[in-house]
Amino acid sequence: MAGENGNGKPHKLALIASRGTLDWAYPPFILASAAAAMDWDVAIFFTFYGLPLLKKDLKATVTPLGNPAMPMKMPFGSESFQKINWPIPNLLMGNIPGFESMATGLMKKMFKNKGVATVAELREACVDMDVQLIGCQMTMDVFGFEKEDFIEEAEVGGAASFLSYAADASISLFI
Repeated sequence: MAGENGNGKPHKLALIASRGTLDWAYPPFILASAAAAMDWDVAIFFTFYGLPLLKKDLKATVTPLGNPAMPMKMPFGSESFQKINWPIPNLLMGNIPGFESMATGLMKKMFKNKGVATVAELREACVDMDVQLIGCQMTMDVFGFEKEDFIEEAEVGGAASFLSYAADASISLFI
């Protein structure tokens, strides 16, 4: 069976999501939904800046300052115009008013044009496939979040409860 690890037990995937920008929101939800579709048990622990990915009002944006490897070949204008590589220094990008909003819109458009689900759709798929979505209690306390800020399916737990799950995981990843 696809979901078993060879010992008759289901595969388990333990993910830690520590960043909440649009580009960093995709990996945990893509991996979790793919594993869940393969009948794996999956849990994602949302901590620090990844915790807002559990908010009811999901507003992940792109920030070039937080990602020095962000390519500057973005789909500006016409198809021939898009082939131009825009060598804008990363530090400068973060200081251009409206650049974050523009980069977010462009990335969303690029993903939509390629048929990639939105982060909200991937999160909903995870919910539908019973992926455990665990918000870090300590991070909630530090940043002032309340359980009511998050989607109904989100659980709240500490590091020890997630580590208990991860101890038996086939794969554990920090994203």
